[in-house]
Amino acid sequence: MTEELYFATDIIDGINFSVILSNNGIREILINRKSSSKNHSGLTQLSSDNPKVVNIFNQLREYFSRQRKEFDLPLELLGTEFQKKVWNELTKIPYGETISYGELAEWVGDKNKMRAVAAANGANPIPIIIPCHRVIGADGSLTGYGGGLEIKQKLLELEGSWTMNLFIP
Repeated sequence: MTEELYFATDIIDGINFSVILSNNGIREILINRKSSSKNHSGLTQLSSDNPKVVNIFNQLREYFSRQRKEFDLPLELLGTEFQKKVWNELTKIPYGETISYGELAEWVGDKNKMRAVAAANGANPIPIIIPCHRVIGADGSLTGYGGGLEIKQKLLELEGSWTMNLFIP
């Protein structure tokens, strides 16, 4: 018997969110992009009044209105043990602070695994809740972000940890 997966979508602070979840928790959050699950094919859409959906999007709204700094949502992380270790360390970066990939590698236990740590960071399936946006280059540059650098900058500015404007209109 295959496991049932669900999805829900919403727009918060001008950002399109798609959340994919199982009965055990959130599996993936997609920001301003199509689902990696082939446009939600085979997934059951949950209504906006579903209690799980309400809780997820309420917590995201609270984050974007600066009323929430930590999330209390069930997650179902699928990845290698190393990826899960990196993702767990990401949750320890305090709101409003940033660290470099090198620092994150040290947190994971091996400063020589910076590239592997960066790859695991980039594979984070649950951005914002697992705050991969708080990892920046050693030189202070934003580096990459799955939701795009403009979104990363917006998140860091929201948290008060970024003041440079890279995107001048």
